[in-house]
Amino acid sequence: MKEYIISKQEFTELMRIKGKVRAVGMKSYADFILKEEGEEGLKKLENVLAELGYSIKFKEIRAMDFYPLGILVAMLVAIKRLFNYDDRKFREMGRFHTKASLLIKLFVRYFFSIERVLKELPKMWRKHLTVGDLKVAEYNKEKKYIILRLENYHCHPLHCQILIGYLPSALKMIIGNEGICEETKCIYKGDECHEFLVKW
Repeated sequence: MKEYIISKQEFTELMRIKGKVRAVGMKSYADFILKEEGEEGLKKLENVLAELGYSIKFKEIRAMDFYPLGILVAMLVAIKRLFNYDDRKFREMGRFHTKASLLIKLFVRYFFSIERVLKELPKMWRKHLTVGDLKVAEYNKEKKYIILRLENYHCHPLHCQILIGYLPSALKMIIGNEGICEETKCIYKGDECHEFLVKW
């Protein structure tokens, strides 16, 4: 009997995750796989989804189209199992996403101050995901830290690692210093929400 990277039963469970996400992240993660694993690696990833009945050609999808959030999670799970990626590698994917995304570069260029970016952050989140509420819980310019709270967001622990890499890298585009990020609260550890502390 053939063993699947993701079983049909597991995929059914993943597809129960509520919400939709724009394809810009999926395209970025696919580009990361192309860079790290080559065409063959990207084809393996596409084959996993095709076997589950969801055929996607990552080079052809449009960045602003919406896809079920479950597909994004299935993609991340498949990446972990196909290529044996650890948390550090998923954080690297998050950093790569900020560097590869034209949308983020345009956003940061328009909202050139950190205060303006933080004010617009909840709207930017909602433009890319139909679920979850991203809020600035605390911002201290003198002590150089931000606490971001993500509520009503049930995705997957792998996406937490993506965000840990993504947030300080996005910050670097605003202030020039990348800094560090840690997830201080996580719903997968029993907390009521996700919280990320970004320091620079």
